[in-house]
Formats: sequence, C-alpha cells, structure tokens
Amino acid sequence: MRRLLLTIAVTVVAAWVVSGASAASPVHVTGGGTGTFAADLDPGIDPDIDGSHFGLGAVFRGGTARGHFECLMAGNADILGLPLMAVEGKVTGGSADAVTGTATLTGTATVNLANGVTFRGVQYRVLLWAGGPGAAHLQLTVLGAFDGVPGDAVAGNGNYDLPVETVTSGQITVH
Repeated sequence: MRRLLLTIAVTVVAAWVVSGASAASPVHVTGGGTGTFAADLDPGIDPDIDGSHFGLGAVFRGGTARGHFECLMAGNADILGLPLMAVEGKVTGGSADAVTGTATLTGTATVNLANGVTFRGVQYRVLLWAGGPGAAHLQLTVLGAFDGVPGDAVAGNGNYDLPVETVTSGQITVH
C-alpha cells in the first residue's frame, strides 16, 4: 500500500511538472515600420539609399511558431532597379527570447519582383532585434536563391543575405 501511494505521488508530481513546462507563457514577436541599410546596395543600378517597409507578427509557444512576415521594398525604396520587391510568408519556425529582445523567424515565402516574376515556396530567415527607431534591427535572408546579385552581403553561399537594416520608423517588440 505504501509503495502504491508513493507511485501515485510521484506520478502526480511528474504530471504537474510536465504540464507546467508545456504551459509556458508564449513569446510574442510583433513589429512594423520602415528601415534603412544606410547604403546604396545596388550602385550603378539606381542611386538611392536602400531600405524597406516591414510588418510581422508571430507567437512562439512550446517549440512551435505561428505568424506572418512581410518585407516590402517599394516606391521610395527601390532596390536592384525594381520599383517593387516583396517577400511575404508564414512564420513556421525560429526562436524568440523575451529577455534579450531577439528573435529569428523562419518559413516559406512568396517573392514578388513585380516585373512579371514571382517565386513561390522560397525559404527565408529574418533575424530581429527589438526596439524603436535607431535601436531596432532586422536582417533578411532568402535561402537558396539570388546568390551574388547586387545587395547580397555574403556572395557564394547560395543565399541572398541582405545586410542588417536599422529601423527608422516603427518598432519591433519581443515579449
């Protein structure tokens, strides 16, 4: 009888610990605004200082991520001589740390070049640092595509790695 009570007690405590761990508070990653690379990423193609408009919202809970990310380079932010370039997709993975205010979003996106060319099912990764104008940053990488084209900060690795972008209006939060 004593052994049975001990077994039940251990089982109840174990269940309580496991349910407490899986019920961990979610981490929310949100943001939107404009950013700048503080440089012309495509010299000779167009003379503008490049940047983007961005919006994101994701929730991380128990090892899963759900949300949406969009980076739009349009109108006042020409890049690569294109009047529009958009990367838009679901957030399906990554990580978020509310203590450090950092997050990584991953997923599959549609890349629209607005010149009649659209790519679907493109993997992406975006690194985020929380804050407001001048303090928040983001860095977008389109995986497995556009390697070596103007604006690629790490040519030769098979990806399109944009440099770190500084938020000029809006904010990024990780909480």
